[in-house]
Amino acid sequence: MEELKEGFSVVLGAGSWGTTLANLLAKKDYKVTLWARNAELAKLIKETRENSPYLPGIKLSDKIHPTSSLEEALKEASLVVCAVPSHGIRNVFEEAKAHVPEDCLIVSASKGIEEGSHLTSSGIIGEVLGGEKDVVVLSGPTFAKEVSMGLPTCACVASGSEETSRLAQRVFSTPSFRVYTNPDSIGVELGGALKNIIALASGISDGLGLGYNARASLITRGLAEITRLGVKLGARAETFFGLSGLGDLVLTCTGELSRNRTVGLAIGRGQALEEILRGMRMVAEGVKTSRAVRELATLHGVEMPITDEVSKVLYEKRSPKEAVMELMMRELKGE
Repeated sequence: MEELKEGFSVVLGAGSWGTTLANLLAKKDYKVTLWARNAELAKLIKETRENSPYLPGIKLSDKIHPTSSLEEALKEASLVVCAVPSHGIRNVFEEAKAHVPEDCLIVSASKGIEEGSHLTSSGIIGEVLGGEKDVVVLSGPTFAKEVSMGLPTCACVASGSEETSRLAQRVFSTPSFRVYTNPDSIGVELGGALKNIIALASGISDGLGLGYNARASLITRGLAEITRLGVKLGARAETFFGLSGLGDLVLTCTGELSRNRTVGLAIGRGQALEEILRGMRMVAEGVKTSRAVRELATLHGVEMPITDEVSKVLYEKRSPKEAVMELMMRELKGE
């Protein structure tokens, strides 16, 4: 597939990232349908040309057609972009399966690991749709607000086909959104999912007031354990030092717009997880992913001490201070 066939570019998921990608494509003169599960949200976007609950202050292109009907959204799709939170992907694609055109390009822009199955976002899509569907992965250091404002950043796309990756690269690249190709789909997707766990740890550390040294140490050792698991699952080690690995990790662990770091900060300052999540409109993917990845690491015999402690803090009532002590007092070893 050298170019997209005639039809609509469909973005599934009208959160901040889905809306941002829809606007990016519309500004490139693609016909775009933005699917929102909530009919009221679709109506609001249509009437105001703004997604005020998730992306306030950003004017949306008149070329975007919002809808809450999957059948309507997918009817003439040449490109389907998944920007649904990872825990909702399976249900959405089970509903959408009958309407997804066989020859459309599918891109996963969601970052997470499903509990139970331990599948990545593209893995869930592939399992639901069946066959040998080549799902492209889009990942990198990309806060939605900054991308929507036209501030410069880079991302990467990966798939099983170089030709398909290059097509996705051309589709998404703009003067402010530079896209690279990468042959390592597994590594690109795991980097985007696993960094959210380390961002939670980074936020907890900052919430406890442990300083910049501790944050830098967590990022560095976090990258080490992410890489260990990735290589065990078939990824290339060097992928984790690229945009979808180190780039996204640093951004999410340090940026004020990071939802996962924000949750970690609140936990470090003494708030209960349930209380924090009740007050959030958007999803912090690392919360569910931490438990799924801990199970996955145990299954494959991979040591991931930071992930272990984050999961214990979230789900086993481990105090943040106890978690820090456990990490610092582990058996001494070589780097």
